[in-house]
Amino acid sequence: MMNEKEKLKQEILEKVKAYCAMAFSDEKPFEDGVSRVNYAGRVFDEREMVNLVDSSLEFWLTYGRYSKEFESRFAEYLGVKHAFLVNSGSSANLLAFMALTSPLLGKRRVERGDEVITVAAGFPTTVAPIIQYGAVPVFIDVDLETFNVDSSLLEQALSPRTKAVMLAHTLGNPFDVAAVKSFCDRHGLWLVEDNCDALGSTFEGTFTGTFGDLGTSSFYPPHHMTMGEGGAVYTNDKTLKKILLSMRDWGRDCWCESGTDNTCGCRFDRQFGTLPFGYDHKYVYSHFGYNLKPTDMQAAIGCAQLDKLPEFTRKRKENFQYLAGALRDLDDMFILPKATPGSDPSWFGFLLTIRDGAAFDRNNLVRYLEGKNIQTRNLFAGNITRHPCFESLIKDSDYRIASDLTRTDKIMNDSFWVGLYPGMAAEALAYTVQCIRTFALGQGAS
Repeated sequence: MMNEKEKLKQEILEKVKAYCAMAFSDEKPFEDGVSRVNYAGRVFDEREMVNLVDSSLEFWLTYGRYSKEFESRFAEYLGVKHAFLVNSGSSANLLAFMALTSPLLGKRRVERGDEVITVAAGFPTTVAPIIQYGAVPVFIDVDLETFNVDSSLLEQALSPRTKAVMLAHTLGNPFDVAAVKSFCDRHGLWLVEDNCDALGSTFEGTFTGTFGDLGTSSFYPPHHMTMGEGGAVYTNDKTLKKILLSMRDWGRDCWCESGTDNTCGCRFDRQFGTLPFGYDHKYVYSHFGYNLKPTDMQAAIGCAQLDKLPEFTRKRKENFQYLAGALRDLDDMFILPKATPGSDPSWFGFLLTIRDGAAFDRNNLVRYLEGKNIQTRNLFAGNITRHPCFESLIKDSDYRIASDLTRTDKIMNDSFWVGLYPGMAAEALAYTVQCIRTFALGQGAS
C-alpha cells in the first residue's frame, strides 16, 4: 500500500494532468493572416509536465535518475555505446571539440594551430570552439541543392596541419557521409558530426551522428525534441568516453557520481602528479574542464519527448513532402531543397534559394511573408566569415579559406527557410504555400 507521502504525490501528479488539459488544450481554429505561423515550436502534452513535476518534487535538481535514464535510452535509440547529457547544443559542440584536445589522445590530439575543415554556411557554434581553443578553421564551399559541404573540395583543403573535420547536417539534410568519412579515414582525421538539426535523419539506413568519432545534438525548443535547454554528445570510443565525462564534469579524474564517494576503493591511496600522496581523488583534475551538466528536470522532459521522437520524425518528413510538392512548379524561380543521395532526412526546415535573374529578391519576399504572420529564418550565419566577430576579434591568420565561397555567399544573400515542425497544422502549411505562390507568381508576372 502507498504511504501518505506517495498518495499525496499521486494526487499532485493527477492535478498536473488536469491542469495541462485545462491550460494547453484550448487551440483556436487557424485563421489565414491572423494566426501566427511559427517556424518551429515545442510539442508536448501531460506526460512532459508530469515528469517535470515528478522530478521537481524529488528536489535533486542536478544530474540524477532521469538524466541516467535519458542517456541510456538515447544511446540505445541511436545505436551508440555512450551518450552524455549537457546543458545545450552549443555546449555539446564545445565538449565534442575539446575532447579532441586531450593529452590522452597522444599524437592525434588537436593542438593550437592545427586545422579543422568545416563550412562557413551554418550556425556559429560549430566553428566557435575551434577558434576559442586556438585551432584554425578551414572553410570550403557548399552545394546549393543540399546546402551541405561540397565534398569534392575536401582534398584541396587538406594540409599537413589538418587534424579533424567538423560539419553539421544542414537543416536535417545529411551531408555526403560516405565521401566525408572516406576522406577522414584515408587521412587519419577525426570526424565530428554536428547533428543538432538532424536528429532522426539517416544515411544508408543508419542514424546521422553515429558515423563519426563524435556526434552532437541540441534539445532547444525549435529542435527535433526539446528539454527547453539541453544537448548531448555521443561516441563509441572508449577513450573519448573517458575524456568527455571528465571534461563535462569540471575536468576531474574521479568518476564517482554526485553524492557517491570512493567508487574506486582507493580514494586516498594514490599518487597524482606532484600532489601529496593520498590526495583526495574527488579533487584531482586530469583536464581543464567545465560544468556542462543539465538539471534532472530537463532530462525528465526529455524522457517523455524521446517516446515521441519517431512520430515527430514522421511528421517532419510528411510536412516536407507537402511543401515540396506544392512548390515544385516554382523551380524556375527557386532552387528547391533536395535530399542528399542515400539519405532520408528528418527535415528541420524547408530552404528556398531565389534563382539568379528572378523578378524579386529574398528580403522583399521575407518581408511579405512576415507581414502575413509567417515566420522566416535565414540559414543562420549565411557566411560566418563576413560577420563582425571575424572582423574585430580574430586575425586572418586565425582561419583559412580553402575554396571560393561563391555558393555560400549565394545562400547568405538569397536563401531563407520556413517551418515544417510537427506542431504545424495542415492549414498553416497550406497558408504558407499560398503566400509564397501569391508573391512569387505576382512578382514574376509584373
